[in-house]
Amino acid sequence: MPRLVKNPDLAFRLARAIVSDVALYNQEKVAEGIKNDSIFELMGDELEEGREHFFSRVAPDLPNREHLYEKAIVDVMIKQAGKIESSIW
Repeated sequence: MPRLVKNPDLAFRLARAIVSDVALYNQEKVAEGIKNDSIFELMGDELEEGREHFFSRVAPDLPNREHLYEKAIVDVMIKQAGKIESSIW
């Protein structure tokens, strides 16, 4: 079993890497979700799978662990999709 991440900075980097992979492998779904303001419905399964992977690699007692993954979603997937035309901007 791999050693669990206990450093918040490293955990955030891991979260960003996981979300980046999710976005990369689902570019069309991300674009459609941003365009139609349905990103969380459309990407729910993929984001949940990423969350489970993140939690499996990060110490359960790390403060704000869930917040780190959610922040990574916004930083990596949502902000980087800012060039996509959408009513949400």
